[in-house]
Amino acid sequence: MPIRFNASQSVEIAVADQPIPIQHYLRQPQRLVKALVDPSRIEQLSSEKFCLKMRPLNFMMLKVQPTVDMRIWAEPNGTIRVESLACEIRGVEYIDQRFDLNLAGQLTPQLKGNTTYLVGRADLEVMVELPPPLLFTPKPLLEATGNGLLRSVLLTIKQRLLHQLLSDYRTWAVAQKEEVVQERRSLLSPNTPIA
Repeated sequence: MPIRFNASQSVEIAVADQPIPIQHYLRQPQRLVKALVDPSRIEQLSSEKFCLKMRPLNFMMLKVQPTVDMRIWAEPNGTIRVESLACEIRGVEYIDQRFDLNLAGQLTPQLKGNTTYLVGRADLEVMVELPPPLLFTPKPLLEATGNGLLRSVLLTIKQRLLHQLLSDYRTWAVAQKEEVVQERRSLLSPNTPIA
């Protein structure tokens, strides 16, 4: 009998002013992914598609390692969208054949007063048919454990968003400004000596 687990996480983060607005940074999904996930666990499949190898998860007496193909893209207004495309469970073939994961999320820059905020939400849902040894576990215990596990996954992503993404944005904005300054200097410097 299939069982469904789900979790949602919302976020609202104030973004410190930088020389280049965060909307420009958000137009680079590959940079965003590398800020949110350990780059050694990401494989870029195309400009918008990525394969994420999650850390192994322990659920009751099972140890599973989900691998999720996802699409991440930027809309013209700067909103970043994420959706899962496919999923594979490594470690337990029985579950892999009876497992479905759906992830949907968005992150939008919004101006409130003089401050830009990143406002977003992620929804994660898993449907799985449990192996026979777990069928005798009370459903409320299974649901509480599964939902808690999904909440912890989303909370980890939120923490990285709060720290890694804003840090990477600051680094990127300073580097971009320095590039512009260097280009201007090279344009203003004389190419030929004055006789």
